[in-house]
Amino acid sequence: MFHHSGKLQYPVKVDKPNPEFAMLLQQAIGGIEGEIRVAMQYFFQAMGARGDDRIRDMLMSTATEELSHIEMLGHAVALNLEGAPVSYQEATAKDPVMNAILGGANPRHLLSSGLSAMPVNSNGVPFDMSHVYATGNIAADMLANVTAEAGGRVLASRLYNWTDDHGMKDFLSFLIARDTYHQQQWLAVIEELGGIEKQLPIPNSTPEDNEAMQHSYYYLNTLLDKEAPQGRWSQGPSLDGRSEYSVRNQPAPEGQEPSLGQAKEKSGAQKEQIDPAK
Repeated sequence: MFHHSGKLQYPVKVDKPNPEFAMLLQQAIGGIEGEIRVAMQYFFQAMGARGDDRIRDMLMSTATEELSHIEMLGHAVALNLEGAPVSYQEATAKDPVMNAILGGANPRHLLSSGLSAMPVNSNGVPFDMSHVYATGNIAADMLANVTAEAGGRVLASRLYNWTDDHGMKDFLSFLIARDTYHQQQWLAVIEELGGIEKQLPIPNSTPEDNEAMQHSYYYLNTLLDKEAPQGRWSQGPSLDGRSEYSVRNQPAPEGQEPSLGQAKEKSGAQKEQIDPAK
């Protein structure tokens, strides 16, 4: 069961409406780096969480917080659209906000949503849930969550740098701060599980007999004109402690040619594919 407060999580103010910035803010709502993505990702991870119930509760609580971020961003979009034209006659008036509509803002904010936010990205493409990752493996999900929060913080930082509106900068500074915490929140779960080394390989429950381990710890260099780049990944003990890293330069293929042979009768292929003699 969900509960809702009539007040926003954090104040959202706009000093000067800017329809073009409203379009950019849509990326933080419906983009792959946006709040719809993380809200649904944490929600579905929570519904599938098994094991430590604390982690399920943390996921559900954070999913709910991300819903509040969608609400704040939606309000920010609407505030940036204040004063935008609702007719051609208005749009032709000499007004900076109206000129902005004609100079690159999203016309669907007028045509489809009545000067309010939509569940779309900055190009107007609806979020389709294809970037919601919930594997049922807590270590894999936590790493996916760190990546999601990192992408969200990059986006919020770019939006912060894009605007000179004090109200928007203040609001975005809040989102940047929450992304900071959420990155560390998910990493802290991995630390509680014993650290990344103990969690590797993911899933760590897969028996070694199921893995062709002779192929598990070499760097495959496919560059024909360069030696393999050297680093932590190419030598020394593996992060999971099971082996040593090595390098294979210009590796010879071990598989067969992927020939499928002749086509079958009635398969719709040409006669020459079915029987070369014909």
